[in-house]
Amino acid sequence: MTTQPVRIGVVGCGSVMQSYLAHAERLRGLVEVVAACDVIESRRQVMSERYRVSKFSTDYGDVVQAEDVDLVLVLTSIPEHGPVARAALEAGKHVLVEKPMAVTLEEAAELVELAKTSRGYLLCAPHVILSPTYQIIARRIRRGDIGQVFSARALYGWAGPDWGRWFYQPGGGALFDLGVYNVTSLTGLLGPAKRVTALTGVAIPERKVEGARMKVEAEDNAHVLIDFGQSVFAVVTTGFTIQQYRCPAIELYGSRGTLQMLGDDWSPQGYELWLNEAGAWQIFKESAPTWPWTDGLRHMVECIQRGVPPLIKPEHAFHVLEIMLKAQAAGRDGQAREIKNTFTPPDFGATVEAQAVHLIHDPSRD
Repeated sequence: MTTQPVRIGVVGCGSVMQSYLAHAERLRGLVEVVAACDVIESRRQVMSERYRVSKFSTDYGDVVQAEDVDLVLVLTSIPEHGPVARAALEAGKHVLVEKPMAVTLEEAAELVELAKTSRGYLLCAPHVILSPTYQIIARRIRRGDIGQVFSARALYGWAGPDWGRWFYQPGGGALFDLGVYNVTSLTGLLGPAKRVTALTGVAIPERKVEGARMKVEAEDNAHVLIDFGQSVFAVVTTGFTIQQYRCPAIELYGSRGTLQMLGDDWSPQGYELWLNEAGAWQIFKESAPTWPWTDGLRHMVECIQRGVPPLIKPEHAFHVLEIMLKAQAAGRDGQAREIKNTFTPPDFGATVEAQAVHLIHDPSRD
């Protein structure tokens, strides 16, 4: 147990960093950002003037080896996640790495093994399972509120970024950037997957990014079918091909009812519950409307200070990566793939707290 501020080194000073450092500002007194790295030298001035971080380098080795850094935030483009996280773990640092943890199973397996022996914790984004609404839904599912879950659906997509060419190059793509949220959410709720198949492809072969036209090489459109065993199936719809949508982020269909997360799984807006015996929808408003998708930072700081491992396990992130990589392979040849690795889903307990407080529509009062 320690009460000393956690000293943070940031690797990758782009748009994602801005959200994490806004969260760090809310944790003032618990954290201190002491070093930063980016391959773009001009970001030195932004880090110094806006964030008051004077120690800056274009070599991430300077951050991961720094004696005054306790926690390394890996917020680079996706292909660099694995190498930077590995170097930080080897240096004995705590590591928070953005999603996905790596771009190959070999890289990811090394991180999982390193996390078992490193002095530092490894926390892999996305942090969806930390949201109070997600945890309430998980408790309801595991308590059997809607009976046995037979089928599920998840969705997340948008028109796609016009910055960062790597989004559309090998190592990027809609599954790695967007679908990863849904796959993480579903496996956290339903447990390890057994098989996966998918339809994936490039729907928009050329895009304008950073002011110039470029060829799209990574899939920007995907429908992923996941088999959880015992005829329990789920589908993930994702892509840089979706302009807008008005539907739940996650739908879970059980033998006694249906449970739907409203909003997105990275930004929940409450949930809806249908029970056959009630014969009507019950709508629960969001219990934590200010919950941020960067909440892994808060969680990691608490874990470091208390000396307890994070709730999100590296094995879960590895399992999600295997599903996505094999979905991409299935999209190329149409063949389903077995998922070989597994993980233990997080335990949120059985109690569903303060439900009545957040009930907007109760059919029993009609």
